Amino acid sequence: MLVKVYGSAVFGIEATTVTVEVNIDKGVGYHLVGLPDNAIRESSYRISAALKNNQFKFPGKKITINMAPADLRKEGASYDLTLAIGILAASNQIKADELEKYLIMGELSLDGSLLPIRGALPIALNALDDDFQYLIVPKANAEEAAIVNQIKVLGAETIQEVIDHFNSKTKIEPTFVDIKAIFEKKLELPEHDFSDVKGQESIKRCMEIAAAGGHNIILIGPPGSGKTMLAKRLPSILPPMSLQEALETTKIHSVVGKTKNNGLLCLRPFRSPHHTISDVALVGGGQYPQPGEISLSHNGVLFLDELPEFKRSVLEVMRQPLEDREVTISRARFTVTYPSSFMLVASMNPSPSGYFNDPNAPMTSSPAEMQRYLGKISGPLLDRIDIHIEVTPVPFDKLSEERRGEGSVAIRKRVTAGREIQSNRFNEFENVHYNAQMNVKQIRKFCKLSEESTSLLKNAMERLNLSARAYDRILKVARTIADLDASTNIESKHIAEAIQYRSLDREGWLS
Repeated sequence: MLVKVYGSAVFGIEATTVTVEVNIDKGVGYHLVGLPDNAIRESSYRISAALKNNQFKFPGKKITINMAPADLRKEGASYDLTLAIGILAASNQIKADELEKYLIMGELSLDGSLLPIRGALPIALNALDDDFQYLIVPKANAEEAAIVNQIKVLGAETIQEVIDHFNSKTKIEPTFVDIKAIFEKKLELPEHDFSDVKGQESIKRCMEIAAAGGHNIILIGPPGSGKTMLAKRLPSILPPMSLQEALETTKIHSVVGKTKNNGLLCLRPFRSPHHTISDVALVGGGQYPQPGEISLSHNGVLFLDELPEFKRSVLEVMRQPLEDREVTISRARFTVTYPSSFMLVASMNPSPSGYFNDPNAPMTSSPAEMQRYLGKISGPLLDRIDIHIEVTPVPFDKLSEERRGEGSVAIRKRVTAGREIQSNRFNEFENVHYNAQMNVKQIRKFCKLSEESTSLLKNAMERLNLSARAYDRILKVARTIADLDASTNIESKHIAEAIQYRSLDREGWLS
């Protein structure tokens, strides 16, 4: 008897329907075709044990299974349940009259329980696109899949529940998720709040500007000055994610199995990889490509602590994703593209010893050593970082005072207002949403200066020996500062403040 059941193959962050054709005939043998990997080839052992332990038979006949399309590679143990239901239906152990309405995925344990799978959200979106009425997944993935509320998601804990459902003994109740209720939970009490930071008011202001304009930022300062503490609090002042951003972010985390039963990810991700990370782990890849850290931080923050300690090859592979806001991984037979629109926050010591050229410091470095240390970061990478800011140690009187600083919620309100101005400004542009994404043509259009502002910028570039690449960056940051002030025009005070945030472009900064 021939039966067709349906599963789904995740490719990148998208999914494609896989038709599993199960034919049982006279003879002996188990033949599985259609480019399955080793995990799928081993499924017969898991299926056989699971069926036997639940008082069902694994047919002792010739079983031929084809996974179509045959030229698309299938991988992982998540097809166990699909194959098992196909075998049971083809051997008349369950009813097969409504199988065409179901898309089925799940990994089987030997006792018949269902283990969670990766990519539940892309699979659910695929089921919706291909007009399936029901999606059966393990119970642990039900909330994540139920984000797609236009189809009925059935979460099962064991294969016995699935069999009883098809035999109409006990129907599985659909899982319902109130997306609106989840999404309306704002981050009013963030885990990391800016009110915890003592002093550093100028750095907080700088972080606010970076968040409002989506600018990449690098913090330079000695150990203990608060660089990491400030960076960890940046997500708490970013605007809440839109539903579309939340879905995109959840899809990426879903395909690597990092949703942890949370369903829709409503908080912006914060990723902080160690400096020993490889270039493949950072940008993504592998034999079967998976998203890297830059994609896992999509719509959030990627924090690189002690930037010069990262291998130069690792940092250089970030240059293209920082510009294009996506990363493309190419193999001989296919190409996968992952979104990677993130804010880069980097921190570094100004020298190998960690301290400025200060005679009172425990250890000091010569200007030549400091310059050589900074030279580990290439110019093209620095060119993609809009804001450079020096972080100085907090004095004792600031550390010991009990007064709390301004909280993240208040700062986020100003940041959100600034982002709304930018959204309206760039409404006609498809891939531009905030100031950091402006190209040269848009800078010339939206960052026009008065004669006074032009004169100020010219004098600053000449007197401070600012490099040519600083010019556009200063205009972008000044545009963001003006937006925070709700100012239509860029005024001289906005230019003056933006000039302060290009420390590494000043020739002789360390002399």
